[in-house]
Amino acid sequence: MFARPFRVKSNTAIKGSDRRKLKADISAAFPSLPADELSELIPNKEELNVVKIYAHKGESVTLYVLHKNPLFFELEKRLYPTVYVLWRYPALLPTFRTWPPVLQKLIGGADLMLPGVVVPSSGLPDVKQGDCCAVTVVSNRAPVAVGTAALSSSEMQSVGMKGRGVCVIHTYMDNLWAFGDKSGPPSLLDTESKGQGLNGEECDVDSEEEEEKCMEEEEQQQQSSEETVTDQACSGIGELSLAKLEGEKSEKDNEEEEGNEDDQKMPQEIMDALLLQCFLHALKSKVKKSELPLLTSTFLRNHMFSCCPSGKQLDIKKSSYKKLSKFLQTMQQKHNLVRVKELTKGVESIVEVDWKNRELRSFSVPEETDVEAAPAQDGGEGETLYHPPEITTLYSVSARLEPLFLDANKRKGTILQPAEVRNIVTEYVKQNELVDENNKNYVTINPTLCDCLLEKSEYQEIESLKWDDLFSRTLGRMQECYEVVFPGQAPRRKKGHIEPIDISVASRGSNKKVTLIKNLEVYGLDPAVVATALQHRVQASSVLHPIPGSKDKVLVQIQGNQIHQVGNFLLDHYQIPRKYIQGLDKAPKGGKKK
Repeated sequence: MFARPFRVKSNTAIKGSDRRKLKADISAAFPSLPADELSELIPNKEELNVVKIYAHKGESVTLYVLHKNPLFFELEKRLYPTVYVLWRYPALLPTFRTWPPVLQKLIGGADLMLPGVVVPSSGLPDVKQGDCCAVTVVSNRAPVAVGTAALSSSEMQSVGMKGRGVCVIHTYMDNLWAFGDKSGPPSLLDTESKGQGLNGEECDVDSEEEEEKCMEEEEQQQQSSEETVTDQACSGIGELSLAKLEGEKSEKDNEEEEGNEDDQKMPQEIMDALLLQCFLHALKSKVKKSELPLLTSTFLRNHMFSCCPSGKQLDIKKSSYKKLSKFLQTMQQKHNLVRVKELTKGVESIVEVDWKNRELRSFSVPEETDVEAAPAQDGGEGETLYHPPEITTLYSVSARLEPLFLDANKRKGTILQPAEVRNIVTEYVKQNELVDENNKNYVTINPTLCDCLLEKSEYQEIESLKWDDLFSRTLGRMQECYEVVFPGQAPRRKKGHIEPIDISVASRGSNKKVTLIKNLEVYGLDPAVVATALQHRVQASSVLHPIPGSKDKVLVQIQGNQIHQVGNFLLDHYQIPRKYIQGLDKAPKGGKKK
């Protein structure tokens, strides 16, 4: 299900009542999970997000996310654990074992076929058809896939271990896994993996005859099913491992895997380290002595956030300090890096920086830290710089104006550039000698121009028109179209006016304002990417909502009146022309409130 990218509909913090209901649902769905471990898995006081998504086939799925890792997902009112949960509790579900090469096929979207199942000496797990189960690989008990049993255990044995065994829904390395921190599975020793062959039989990998027998059995199963499992069921089993499979991924994935040691740390420790890094970087390369005293809020917004490494989000609430004032107090008292003073009641400022501090002088500035650089526009598989499209206004010949364009062989529906329209009209006037002899700025109206350009009430009143009036009337009676050209793509033409990016402010509750942004898709912008970038920029929550009556459009909602920030972001960062942005005039005016 998650082999292809999915679309995020909304991302909100869970309510207290919903958290209690989720705990009850998990306890009912997985009774083997003790109450204390459930409380550890779903803590009461830590932020838990509910993310609603649409899979590539349109299925509505709800994710429950803690510390950026999806823990459970709900599909058709049924809860399933993700691999992140199963790595902490590998015995939560009954498991089926298979060979490491099969994992490649499962990641690609295939189901687990019974010929690829390794039956342990204790026999198959006791499952009924439709039961939730997990898949592991030989030599590691850490689950790598989650799905439902296609048959009961007894039926699997009765059909001779042929056919589909597990209908796979989610796997390690799919897009749901990539939605989390992308950590790898832990190494959990599987004592029964040594010496086991296909379906529990001994399989000598050095014997060509046994290898051919295993391959023949697998090939026969592939012919009877649309889903292929593996091309090598028994080849090199002793040498294959998850590490080798991961080694076949791209360089980018390998770089991400190198950071897995950091991912094993507590989230607060990671955020504390990131906070300190951004703080030192900002002091060393952003803050100037002439700027002091500097408001602490300005220091955070304009300096620290801009020093956050690409792909990471600085969130003080997720650190052990919880508040900026407490963090700066620690930097002042324990490290003597800065001196913070309350110059105005309730407003703190940095009044002094110890530029000679040993820790500050030894800090090396990272090369790339722009959080808004190169927004990903390709579903996260690679970062590409956004280039605004070239937008051209065109005009289509209408039925009323067709007689005017017949001499140029332009029929109804022909799309023309404005310059082409002017040339055709000019040529028509010259060929029919309609230029006024006494004043060449005027064109005499003949019966064709009268029918095409004049209203009925004007038939007896207007005998000639100025050239500009002639052209404007012609364009005004044509069907307006537009052409959008994105770099490296074929031009797209559509009828009507191009919809501008609409920015508006709405009220929520008694005195809360939210900023709404729509029509980003028209300009090739991914609403989810824009929402995330704005969330970093203004430090306010963002939510995506589907627009009623529109199939593929999404509304971005940002907390507060952020029109000024959103406008500057679209104009400066994405280079969208101002004429294609609507609502900039609604930005809050400066000055003191009365």
